[in-house]
Amino acid sequence: MPTAFPYHSPVDHTPRGRTNVVIDDEQQADVLQTVSSDTAQQILATLEEEPATTSDIAKAIDTSIQNATYHLDHLCDVGLIEAVDTWYSRKGTEMTVYALSVETLVIQFGDPNPAAQR
Repeated sequence: MPTAFPYHSPVDHTPRGRTNVVIDDEQQADVLQTVSSDTAQQILATLEEEPATTSDIAKAIDTSIQNATYHLDHLCDVGLIEAVDTWYSRKGTEMTVYALSVETLVIQFGDPNPAAQR
C-alpha cells in the first residue's frame, strides 16, 4: 500500500574535512572513551558508507535499538556524528538520520605547539 510519507528521501550531507582533538591535562578524554567501544566503532564504519537511521544502524551492526541509541547519543555529544535529516517510517513515525560530522579525526596527546612553552 502506498504511503504519504517519504521513507528515504535523499540526504545531501558533506562532513567537514578534518577535526583535531588535543588531549592534555586540562581536557578530558571524552572522545577517546566514546570511540574505545567496539559498538561505536561499528557505528562509525556503518555511517562511513552512507547516512542511516538508528534502526538501520542497529540492524547493520546486529545490536538492539537501545544499544545503538546509547552509542549514537555519545557520538553526537563529542561531535563525531550529527543528525542530518528526518525520514518517516511507513507508519509515519519520525526517524532521525545520522551521518559522520568529519571525514578525518586526528587525536593528539599533549600541547600541539610545544615550542610555545619554552
